[in-house]
Amino acid sequence: MAQVTLKGNPVQVDGTLPATGTQAPGFTLVGEGLADVSLKDFAGRRKVLNIFPSIDTPTCAASVRTFNTEAASLDNTVVLCVSADLPFAQARFCGAEGLENVKTLSTLRGRDFHDTYGVAITDGPLAGLTARAVIVLDENDTVLHTELVTEITHEPNYEAALTTLN
Repeated sequence: MAQVTLKGNPVQVDGTLPATGTQAPGFTLVGEGLADVSLKDFAGRRKVLNIFPSIDTPTCAASVRTFNTEAASLDNTVVLCVSADLPFAQARFCGAEGLENVKTLSTLRGRDFHDTYGVAITDGPLAGLTARAVIVLDENDTVLHTELVTEITHEPNYEAALTTLN
């Protein structure tokens, strides 16, 4: 169990992020059109998992925008934005923002992702959602980088995550 903060107030996060150098656990989440999407669907590509509570908050939206911009210049890399938002809300946001370089995934039917990836917020006003985290995987799903953002209202360290892909 880890502790982060939300506007300075302690929030418990259950589990532990996958360790650097280990094989990332498989998952199945919900993508566009309510289709099941698994980690295996991105086999052979490098992956940036941008995990956050809700796309409808300023910090979460900023992370999606930033990774969308950065993804355009990354070879053989897909950015997967994971939240509990319904796929319809995710699609509406990306469509309104003109974001085409990220893929959004919902934990709608993949709640085990919260525990498997160590991002389950267990108390406070965001209980039941995911903490803000970034996990970078290579082509074979080996974990290259992890960050559990210690203050939920802060953006992740983009440079640290993206440097692992150079």
